[in-house]
Amino acid sequence: MPNPTAPVILSRPGAAHAVVVGGGTMGADVAVVLTRALCRTTVVEPDAGRAGAMPGRVRGNLAAIGREQGAERLAVAATLDAVDWSTVDLVIECIPEQLDLKQALFAELVRRARPDTVLASNSSSFPISAIGAGLDSRVRMLGLHFFMPAHLVPLVEVVMGDDSDEACADALIAFMRRCAMVPVKVRKDLPGFLANRLQHALSREAFSLIDRGIASPEDVDAAVRFGFGFRFLAAGPVLQRDHAGIDVHAAAGATMYPTFCNDDHPARCLSERAADGRHGMKRGEGFYQWTPETIAAERARYDSLLRAGLALIAPELPEIEP
Repeated sequence: MPNPTAPVILSRPGAAHAVVVGGGTMGADVAVVLTRALCRTTVVEPDAGRAGAMPGRVRGNLAAIGREQGAERLAVAATLDAVDWSTVDLVIECIPEQLDLKQALFAELVRRARPDTVLASNSSSFPISAIGAGLDSRVRMLGLHFFMPAHLVPLVEVVMGDDSDEACADALIAFMRRCAMVPVKVRKDLPGFLANRLQHALSREAFSLIDRGIASPEDVDAAVRFGFGFRFLAAGPVLQRDHAGIDVHAAAGATMYPTFCNDDHPARCLSERAADGRHGMKRGEGFYQWTPETIAAERARYDSLLRAGLALIAPELPEIEP
């Protein structure tokens, strides 16, 4: 599709205005990513409770990294009508994972936003090609997939749909890098994009081993966290092969690959829990038992380790460029 719009003029964060549609957990964390780079940020959230809590939540997370001044760049709006769309350079959709809702929202965004405004979706389930199906100016529509918690996990995926313009993707990548994120370009919006496909490939084998009684959930977690997963902080799977020797990896793969799980459906231990309500922390039981006290302790431990890991890799991360 030829690009019918004006050239993308997405500028540096400090000179840009971004709108985050949806003020839930992800939307609030994305607002932290933007405001820490002094990007003028408007969060559209109709729920009065979430909207009222937004400034304090964002300010607290900014204070934890010494970027309190970014809180002054945050505004909260109750509706799309309350936004001055003539000033908006970037929209990031963070509403619930329902395709019809996202399609309706993007139809509104096309109508309201300037022709050069970049329109992005944080959806983890739906390709941007499906969200923008039938809309004009699909060239400026991209997936922008963050990982929870977005302000602590540096990776963000910039996902191109069938009609996305590469110059638009490159502009968004540069913008995210200036927000101190690590953007990766995904050239086709396959289900799961890049990182989740890799994660689920590992999970398929892990839960198959549990189903077959070869390892317990606790031992699977330990094998990843304290074994090869520990090394991933220093090098990904491709660089690891250069460290270990590609010939060694190829020989090991020839032995192991024929025995790997290749199921096209979730493992029994997952399906049973999904069906009977053992959905994890939110239900008090998953593979582990949970109480309000153990949930609070686990979330504090998890957050603390993420922050410690972030500090370790900080020299390799992009610097904030307002």
